[in-house]
Amino acid sequence: MADTLISVDLSESPHTNENIHNRWHPDIPINVWVEPGDDFKIETYDWTGGQIKNNDDASDVRDVELQQVHYLSGPIGVKGAEPGDLMVVEILDIGTKEEMNWGFNGFFSKKNGGGFLTEHFPEAQKSIWDFDGMFTKSRHVPGVKYAGQIHPGLIGCLPDRKMLDMWNARETALVNTDPQRVPPLAELPNTQSAHMGAMKGDARNAAAMEAARTVPPREHGGNCDIKDLSRGATCYFPVYVDGGGLSMGDLHFSQGDGEITFCGAIEMAGWLHIRVTLIKEGISKYGIKNPIFKPSPINPKYDDYLIFEGISVDEGGGQHYLDVQIAYRQACLNAIEYLKKFGYSGAQAYAILGTAPVQGHISGVVDIPNACATLWLPNDIFEWDLMPNANGPTKFLDGSIDMPLAPDL
Repeated sequence: MADTLISVDLSESPHTNENIHNRWHPDIPINVWVEPGDDFKIETYDWTGGQIKNNDDASDVRDVELQQVHYLSGPIGVKGAEPGDLMVVEILDIGTKEEMNWGFNGFFSKKNGGGFLTEHFPEAQKSIWDFDGMFTKSRHVPGVKYAGQIHPGLIGCLPDRKMLDMWNARETALVNTDPQRVPPLAELPNTQSAHMGAMKGDARNAAAMEAARTVPPREHGGNCDIKDLSRGATCYFPVYVDGGGLSMGDLHFSQGDGEITFCGAIEMAGWLHIRVTLIKEGISKYGIKNPIFKPSPINPKYDDYLIFEGISVDEGGGQHYLDVQIAYRQACLNAIEYLKKFGYSGAQAYAILGTAPVQGHISGVVDIPNACATLWLPNDIFEWDLMPNANGPTKFLDGSIDMPLAPDL
């Protein structure tokens, strides 16, 4: 049996646990050390630290304090790891916490984070998803059931001082191009609710003022939201500080490519069983700038899809040049409009795309002026027939069931 090196108590605030942090900074102490080749277990909070409750009220999503997120378990040091090495992380197994056998999905209010389709869904909503072994269903989004592919949305190593300064400089420059934008162009360092692990006193306060937020992916890994990093996957992370400082969290039970709902996927608390080894001087040996990954050999067995296409022409008919972000947005909107014909609300359809194992593909980036992106929606997750036919869609829902909507205050 592998030892559990970091435990979490879901009844207590993450701020009581010195092996948890919610910022990136090279001076966050490494309290847990392992040898190369060791395997061990790590427990995690959900990414909000328990702010979202299992009920039918979306006010908690509307009022979530985003300055808290993400809560990460770590940093974990690997003895002998030095800057320039690659840390090899094998995900041997991953699962849910017994005391939280459910997860949540939601849309943030545009005023508080927004999301990929925030102009279409500007108010906070949420759905609760119950776990039944490897499957999940929701009382708020009926008619679908799918197998989970549990994975950490966020995993990576600590940055060094040079990298932290680079992140802050470039993201500050971006925000300065439109400082009043809602939601903002980036989340800059913010001491509100910062948790710096075991750091104390003046050193802790000084580090919190410059520590990077955990919101985006960066060169070290971070919030990549790659749904295929499940059991059996292997991750190769660049090492920037002695020991590496590996941290992880933001576990998802199931997710569609892109995690388009932002409070996305099916968020959960859980645990990981991992093994760590080192490739000495691996960064230069393999020309690594960002992490690389070997995906899980285990995937939900869905091979019957309905594919929705989008091109880089926005909702207003505006032409864009090979813009894959706009193309993927159009593919998602096309899928939502299709699902609405069967009785789903737009919110329910949006939630399905964020939580189900949909595939997103960049299908064309050379045929000017339009990029082509596609969204692959598995037919087998539905309890009714998704495919078009000559008789037209048969409504599965009558509008009496929808997701909780929080009033926009």
